[in-house]
Amino acid sequence: MNIRKLLALTLAVVMLASVALADWTSEDYAAAAKVVKTSYAGKTVILHSNDVHGALTGYAYMAALKKQFEAAGAEVVLVDAGDFSQGTTYVSDSKGASAVDMMNAAGYDVVTLGNHEFDFGYAQLMANLEKAEFTVICADVILDATGEPILPAACLLTTESGLKLGFFGMETPETATKVNPGMISEISFCTFGDLYTAAQKAVDTLKAEEADLVIGLTHLGVDAESAANGYRSVDLLAKVEGIDFTIDGHSHTVMTAGENGEAIQSTGTKFENIGVVVIDNETKAIEDNFLLATAGITPDADVLAKAQAYVDEVEAKYGAVFATSEVRLNGDRDPGNRTEETNLGDLIVDAMVWSVVKEGGIEQVEPNHVVGITNGGGIRATIEAGDITMNDINTVLPFGNTVAVVYVTGAELLEALEASTFSTPTAIGGYPQTSGIEWTIDTTVPFDQGEIYSLNGKEGSYYGPASIKRVTITAINGEPFDVNAVYAVVTNNFCAAGGDTYNVFARSESSFDTGIPMDQTVMDYITDVLNGVITEAAYGAPSGRETQIREEVTEEVAPAA
Repeated sequence: MNIRKLLALTLAVVMLASVALADWTSEDYAAAAKVVKTSYAGKTVILHSNDVHGALTGYAYMAALKKQFEAAGAEVVLVDAGDFSQGTTYVSDSKGASAVDMMNAAGYDVVTLGNHEFDFGYAQLMANLEKAEFTVICADVILDATGEPILPAACLLTTESGLKLGFFGMETPETATKVNPGMISEISFCTFGDLYTAAQKAVDTLKAEEADLVIGLTHLGVDAESAANGYRSVDLLAKVEGIDFTIDGHSHTVMTAGENGEAIQSTGTKFENIGVVVIDNETKAIEDNFLLATAGITPDADVLAKAQAYVDEVEAKYGAVFATSEVRLNGDRDPGNRTEETNLGDLIVDAMVWSVVKEGGIEQVEPNHVVGITNGGGIRATIEAGDITMNDINTVLPFGNTVAVVYVTGAELLEALEASTFSTPTAIGGYPQTSGIEWTIDTTVPFDQGEIYSLNGKEGSYYGPASIKRVTITAINGEPFDVNAVYAVVTNNFCAAGGDTYNVFARSESSFDTGIPMDQTVMDYITDVLNGVITEAAYGAPSGRETQIREEVTEEVAPAA
């Protein structure tokens, strides 16, 4: 908490000492814990979350904070900006249904969708939402059969004091390639200018309904990889008129304003913070917004017990120790699996290749023409040194993906690597973790952007390369690379279907899905090949399959005094 805000809160304590007060302990996300005492009479407080990703016990903190603000005199509205259905086995075991149940328990009012809401398919999502006791809105996901949004684009919430809050929901168009395309074939996502048109229409509708404030629940984020297409929340704010405030998700950013001061707030991920927006009921204006870290909040006992029941059930199912690791297996995002080769990426892809070739190989190609690729964005957690449980592996690989094989030429393999590193060294979910490929990415050379990829007749989010300028393959399984040869790429069914930047895999004329779950593949590899121990010698560090050429950063040295 900055000094200005701390002084303001201190002054409020002095001025309102005679008012009936409510107490709670909060820890500002950038400072030590502080006890705040104040009154919120005459205020409406919006509490918000985003990218919860299966952190079920966090809902107990949200429920507690709601009660504390209400005890201080505020009217409280709970909202979420998406990605609640996936991220830990505590939600993936129920295909997202447990997250909806916990949001009901916490008392959410309005929610929009994140890309991971679709991980189990459109039909499963809609079945989950039938049990929601809150309003779900999304303006830019279209049911192809009707040409209309799958959910209401917006909603008007009127508080007891008469304040009219207009919310509209926006989903990242990148969902089209961040979810297995085969599981969302009946829907489309508004892209480019259509994204802004959908948002403007929702805003205009809320204005016509005389909303006092229009607030965007946007699962768009501010990632650099989304800038080229204008799919960030800050791009939306620049293009759409009439938005008073934006509550954002997707990029896991911790911010109380945009880079250029935009009225936008985001909490990070997994309830590391809870967002607070304070509105004065009389002036109908936003007077403050800030973040509170959950570390300093006492959780609501009833909601915590409900969450713990889910946790205990899953732990009983997946909690058995089956192996140990001598090293930390790096599941970080950036720097990590979305920016560079990691030891965990090496382990996973090695396991995938082994699962396919262990029974005698692949008949269509020679053994030395079998390679492996998986997208770094599919690796979701770190495994610390020590005991390893099934739950650890499921948390790393929560999507239920299976091992697949696609046949491509050397030229197509180059295209896949070039497309999937277009923003490197800036993070990208498609970043290739590889096995059997010795390759180099020269990040000092600009990506030669070609035509936008399309899939199943629908425009995607990523561009193919007009030429191969950044990536070179120096060897395949220790032998010379042949641009005209056919290679079998062991990958996951998400990438095989064209997910992320792997459009070239979807164009393969020959492919098959083994049906072997990725998490089971990794567990079997650790048990059968590594004898239950991940050693320092085997995976203590990345093996050097990938080399990056980056611009040298010259540090200026101050002259001696």
